[in-house]
Amino acid sequence: MGGWGSGRYSGRPTADASLRIDLAWMLRTGRVKEGAHLRGTLNWTCGGEPSGSISYDAIMHEPGEERLELSYTRGSGDDREQVRQTVRLCFTRPQYGGKRWWMICPYRHIRVGKLYLPPGGDRFASRQAWRLGYQCQRDAARDRPFERLFRLQKKLGCYQGWEAGLHRPKGMWNRTFERHLDRYMDLDAECAMEMMAMMGRLGGRSSRV
Repeated sequence: MGGWGSGRYSGRPTADASLRIDLAWMLRTGRVKEGAHLRGTLNWTCGGEPSGSISYDAIMHEPGEERLELSYTRGSGDDREQVRQTVRLCFTRPQYGGKRWWMICPYRHIRVGKLYLPPGGDRFASRQAWRLGYQCQRDAARDRPFERLFRLQKKLGCYQGWEAGLHRPKGMWNRTFERHLDRYMDLDAECAMEMMAMMGRLGGRSSRV
């Protein structure tokens, strides 16, 4: 398993920024089915724009040999590579009955529900293998209210920015929008408190100069 390219990205990539294969979601949506051999394509978007796709064979009709066969292209030009990757599947039996299916990380050989391909990475692997964190873990605590507020604005198709406001998208129920607006007001208040604290810290520094 290679790296994600030195110098191309600041710091280690996050799970949030990676392409992700979620086996439970694939089972729920019928893209994978126990006892069947299904083919399909997984597509990802970022900001409404395509950000990646792979083809897969979900082979689950061979007991003891269940697996995903992944096929995708990475890189471009002279570095272009056609990748074929096999991911073994297994299951456990929860106490409440039924089966719970897992993927086996090709590099850590542990059971996981999700595999990731970070920007610049070359193979799908577990979060542990890639040592991925989550963006929320990297944001300073004082930045989190602003990040949440911006995400809410983006979700509703509004301009992003503190005090930029919130407007109801066309077709959204008033009751639904009011719930989002209540959340926005709470986050706006948190942002105001953080801003006041920051100004207080700056004022304290200037008084000591």
